[in-house]
Amino acid sequence: MNRIVTVSAIALGLSALSFADDKIADRRENQQDRIAEGIEKGTLSPSETARLENKEAKLNKEIRADRKENGGNLTNKEKAQINRQQNRLSKQIYSAKHDGKNR
Repeated sequence: MNRIVTVSAIALGLSALSFADDKIADRRENQQDRIAEGIEKGTLSPSETARLENKEAKLNKEIRADRKENGGNLTNKEKAQINRQQNRLSKQIYSAKHDGKNR
């Protein structure tokens, strides 16, 4: 019985890690879609697009480096930091798309 509980706890922990990683990937994809939409609709200028894409690339590079450093995983502290950075980037995407410079 104790062994089953332990195996179940490990499986639950792994699924939680997988969920957090999926959430990061989903947000990254969503933000890329929002940038692409801004390009299509003409609400993002080429310089705004380049700036946002560079910030996105920098964040992706940081995520890869953190994972490499921790054997393919992210610590809870790193996940929280990534979430804050994604929130900041999301606000920047919104601001760039709605600043009225390309309308």
